[in-house]
Amino acid sequence: MKAITKVIGKRAKVDASELELEEKLITIDRVTKVVKGGRRLHFRALVTVGDGKGHVGVGLARATGVPEAIRKAGAVARKELIEVPLVNTTISHEVLAKFGASRILLKPAAFGTGMVANNTVRAVLELAGIKDIISKSLGSCNKVNVVKATILALASLKKPKEANFEAQKDEGNEAE
Repeated sequence: MKAITKVIGKRAKVDASELELEEKLITIDRVTKVVKGGRRLHFRALVTVGDGKGHVGVGLARATGVPEAIRKAGAVARKELIEVPLVNTTISHEVLAKFGASRILLKPAAFGTGMVANNTVRAVLELAGIKDIISKSLGSCNKVNVVKATILALASLKKPKEANFEAQKDEGNEAE
């Protein structure tokens, strides 16, 4: 299976004002920029927001203070919301996505399996409303790239009817 590197087609914009969103902080990092006068200290926050019903977004922002960085990252995440097609408590099909040197593999799981994922991926999947899934993080373990690869994988998921149609079309081609 080839890794997805960008979302094909257009994504529909989701209006965050109509949803009851929950916010989760993934990581805060202290970053410095060296300038002529010395070092400039900033904080970088990675935040994910979601409603647990198929909507999730991720935001990354920098600021001089921690609370300001978290607030800005939350605002960015609300603007970047995507809709995830769910099948009961899992996803419709297997997907492999790549962002930078990080790759993430998401596989649907049977009801009651639970979530087999690392903490970074788990935060995104929980807020998306996925309860049964198996995931594997491959390549780099950079949290920012892993989260962006996860969002890319979720954004590239097809709705269940579309996925079945694609599978039937592939089977028809093999029979010929």
